[in-house]
Order: sequence, then C-alpha cells, then structure tokens
Amino acid sequence: MILAVVVSSFSQILLKKSANKEHENLIKEYLNPYVIIGYGMMVVSTILMILAYHKIEYKNGPVIESLGYLLIMFLSFLFFKEPITKKKICGNLLILLGIFIFYV
Repeated sequence: MILAVVVSSFSQILLKKSANKEHENLIKEYLNPYVIIGYGMMVVSTILMILAYHKIEYKNGPVIESLGYLLIMFLSFLFFKEPITKKKICGNLLILLGIFIFYV
C-alpha cells in the first residue's frame, strides 16, 4: 500500500509538471507524455491499492493513504522548488496528529 501511495504521489507530480507548461492546443495539453504516464501511474496505483486491501485491515487504508500528502509536500519542494510554508507544516502536522489519535 505504501508503494501505491508513492506511485500516486509521483503521478501527481507529473500531472502538475504538465499543467505548468504552455501547450500549443487542447489535444497536446491532454495527450502529452507527462499526462499519459501520470494517468498510467494512477491506474497502477489503483491496482496496487486494490491488491493491498486484500492483505490489510480496511481501517488502516485511509490512514496510510493520507501519508501521500506529506510525500507530495516534499516532492513539490524537490521538483518545483515550492516553499514549505508554516501553513503546509501545520496542515501536515494535523494529518500526523490525526493518525496518532486514530491509533491510540
């Protein structure tokens, strides 16, 4: 399931990379390598998630998936040089707090 979250996070980075580019026309906006690979990775992530739910308890799934928000924050910093602001840190700390409360 963690692999599914990682794949999903990287696919979102690819889709954002495509969204940040100027495209000549509507077809090239939606049919370019970043979009095709990004959505392909989303399909792979979905399949991995389905397979993972056969092995773990259902209550743990959403908790593990929420860790994707943390990963996306760091990937956005690495690939897009987006600043990690106080609001982002507070939001991610709330996610971690929710995970902690869920398991305690």
